[in-house]
Amino acid sequence: MPCAHEELTRPEFSLSAAVLQGFQCGAASRLSPDKISSLVEHVKNKTATLSAHQLSCMANILAAKNLTANFTSYPPDVLLFFDFTQVQNHTCKEFYSLASQGNLNLLPNGSAQRTQLLNNALVCLGRVNNTLSKEQLSSLGALVCDMDPAAITDSDPQILENLKLCPDLTGAQKAALNALLSSGESQDGAPLSWDLGSLQSLGSLTLYLNRTTWRSVKEGVRKAFFRSVVDGYQTQSASQKEKTMLLLKSIGSASPSSSRSKRATEQCKSEPITASTIQDPLFIVYYDTKGQFDACLSNEVLKANLVPLLEHPLTEEYLDVMKRKLSEIYPAGIPEDQLKLFGQLSRRYDGNEIGTWRVTSSDTLSALLDPAGGRWKASGAKQLITRYTDLGGTLTGPLLQKIGGRDLCGLEDDQINKISPEAIGTAGKLDISSCSQSKKDRLYAKARDAFASQTGTSAYYPLIQPYLGGAPIKDLEHLAGSNIAMDIDTFTSLKPSELQNLSVQNVKNLLGVNLPDLKRAENHPSVSSWIQRHYQSELDSVLGIGLLGGMSEPVSEATASSGTSATPDTSTTPPTTTYNVTIPHETTSPPAIIAPLATIHNTTTTHNTTSPPAT
Repeated sequence: MPCAHEELTRPEFSLSAAVLQGFQCGAASRLSPDKISSLVEHVKNKTATLSAHQLSCMANILAAKNLTANFTSYPPDVLLFFDFTQVQNHTCKEFYSLASQGNLNLLPNGSAQRTQLLNNALVCLGRVNNTLSKEQLSSLGALVCDMDPAAITDSDPQILENLKLCPDLTGAQKAALNALLSSGESQDGAPLSWDLGSLQSLGSLTLYLNRTTWRSVKEGVRKAFFRSVVDGYQTQSASQKEKTMLLLKSIGSASPSSSRSKRATEQCKSEPITASTIQDPLFIVYYDTKGQFDACLSNEVLKANLVPLLEHPLTEEYLDVMKRKLSEIYPAGIPEDQLKLFGQLSRRYDGNEIGTWRVTSSDTLSALLDPAGGRWKASGAKQLITRYTDLGGTLTGPLLQKIGGRDLCGLEDDQINKISPEAIGTAGKLDISSCSQSKKDRLYAKARDAFASQTGTSAYYPLIQPYLGGAPIKDLEHLAGSNIAMDIDTFTSLKPSELQNLSVQNVKNLLGVNLPDLKRAENHPSVSSWIQRHYQSELDSVLGIGLLGGMSEPVSEATASSGTSATPDTSTTPPTTTYNVTIPHETTSPPAIIAPLATIHNTTTTHNTTSPPAT
């Protein structure tokens, strides 16, 4: 596969989305202005999915090369990382309208960059209080998701279209949404007058309707909508199915039938459940209470049809019925070949129950960890993994990928110690930010061994980057000479004791084109502490980004003898530790912008920072 550097040097080049996803910041920063501009435009044209760190780097490079004025040619996701203080008044409406089309999930909720994006956009659009006109709403897009709940009730009802773009709403926003819908001011009027089309037009907002709103909708309309939701369930993705389950639960809670069937036993009022009835996509509609599902489902039919049953949108109550029946079917314990089929049902078992399972095969553990079955609680995942290792299982790279960073960090130290470097080397990118420092240290050492053969190549930094929170200073100093352009999130997550001992020049070399982000992160505890360990004059002369809080220069002997100043307090002088730094050998090969995708498992990560100068 040709690298981006080779492609960009051709008179006519074409970069695939897969190649673009291997974009490396350090090498890209050395491209000429026309080539970096072309590279960023290709991201837009190819709809490549890049991480927040890659997008932030692109924005920083564009700013450094004075290319931000051409923002209309760049992907909206890149605009999210521009320096909004540099957006010009005469272009701000167009800029924020385009930026609002970006994936806001790239900017964490509450981050300074995300907050500034909304505030600057509102100032640009001339917002007054919480009232937004239809025109203003059309320019704000998903930025409305971060506004106060009052904006929902005070603005034009067109705000419903904006809210459909939100990945989730706060409790207060949900209450405001229900207040707006109940007022009858929306296009479809009050809930009592809604038909099936009205509910379908609300789209994802139906997830947030409360019981009062649902009960205002005619029962026939509710049932028709329930059927339409169930009908599309089996073709949905895992995340869509999770939302569908929440929706069906909310609809069911509004139904009078949801309060029935509280008796210990109940007679089946419909036809008994059979293999053929389970094949009907609307099967669950006909057995719409827990009691009827329990009464009509025999143990024999459950045992023979476990997989097709679990393909239906079953609520927790229905899953608990199946769990009880399976304990009757397998009183001596559930066979391992059946555990592989459990999917969403496995999440209904507690730690003590999981501790009795026979999980001896990596295939079994992999099947149980499959995200299609829903997210495990941390305690349940830990017990499941522990059960597997206690029975002699080994954690391989593919299993670590399934386990993920959160649950890997939840394991005990002795379990971490047993993971081989080879497993880390084939696990792909893992987010270990929630790990304790001791676990980060252990995982870094394993990752360093796993990727040792890549040291000195363009592939090394992307591979080792997720584990740098455990890197010692000698390794960081080595990276400082490798033109890696470390992102600010990785920098601030470095081991605190090691970060504090980095020289000013090493920090400059580590961050490269991302150096301006250090100014925007100067209040981060690790950054502010590092600043206080260095002379202000050195920070100014070497970095030149306006960092504040460094030490004053010590007074010279000549000045002191003249009586103009007292002897300096040497307790504040930074330590003069000397380190042996090994700088990689020079190479005559061209800079590699794209890391080999065969060795890098790239996943989108969240980004915590503000970023570069803009339009």
